Amino acid sequence: MDQVRPGDTLVVWRLDRLGRSLKHLVETVTGLADRGAGFRSLQENIDTTSTGGRLVFHVFAALAEFERDLISDRTRAGLDAARARGRTGGRPSLLAGDILRTARRLYEQRELSVEGIGKVLGVSRTTVYRALRQLPDSPVGRPPRPGKG
Repeated sequence: MDQVRPGDTLVVWRLDRLGRSLKHLVETVTGLADRGAGFRSLQENIDTTSTGGRLVFHVFAALAEFERDLISDRTRAGLDAARARGRTGGRPSLLAGDILRTARRLYEQRELSVEGIGKVLGVSRTTVYRALRQLPDSPVGRPPRPGKG
């Protein structure tokens, strides 16, 4: 690719030889056009040095973008439907149920530091704070943000 000069035409046997995905292929061919070079695929009979070849290539690119948008919309709809059913993504919290109640009890007793509570429960200090802040009647106040005095 770094050897292509203006006026050259890059020839490949098939489209899949040039790009990892259709998006990558479109970016590559657009980059070639920006450098004044053409592109030709022998198997698919696409030649961007001609008007018809550029049209076919742009139709392919538009279809690829349309497909990406459809996939994105379906994914978003699936996540919204899962949330409506009460499902959430991500890793489950290490502090839940009895362990969370124990963390709260230890925090309220003030015999151990938050770091000590984390060591007892096998989690980090940040995990303890995060879990306690999620409680409806959280015993933990929000710490000041750095630089906000």
